[in-house]
Amino acid sequence: MNDHTEFAHLESDADLIASFPVMHQLRPHLTDAPTFAAQIQRQRQNGYHLLAAKEHGKVIGMAGYRLTENTLYGRFIYVDDLVIDATQQRRRLGEQLLDRVREETRARGYRWLVLDTGMHMALAQRFYFRQGLLPLGMHFSQDLSQ
Repeated sequence: MNDHTEFAHLESDADLIASFPVMHQLRPHLTDAPTFAAQIQRQRQNGYHLLAAKEHGKVIGMAGYRLTENTLYGRFIYVDDLVIDATQQRRRLGEQLLDRVREETRARGYRWLVLDTGMHMALAQRFYFRQGLLPLGMHFSQDLSQ
């Protein structure tokens, strides 16, 4: 771990735009930083939070999560995005970000932290297993634009 790493929620458009290169590594379909910032601001209105790991003022990792509720888990936190800059991996930053989201989950009195990962992402799956997250089902989706 590095003593220079700070964790803070990103809220301003300027901070979101500056974080775009890291998020783009996880979500390459996102086209540009201003559009990304506008989307995150919309998502924030629905309980989304974007927690950043920063070093010397530069974003090197992020966890995007939302407060939500359903009949399966009750109130819970869902992790939409977890990304560490490719040049900063293997520094336990993903673990540190998840730990902070876990703390938020517990502080709110919620029981569950939930996330999905792609079936093709074996390294991410191994990471989540090491973090104590277990697969309880399969996520299904259908592209209806076709």
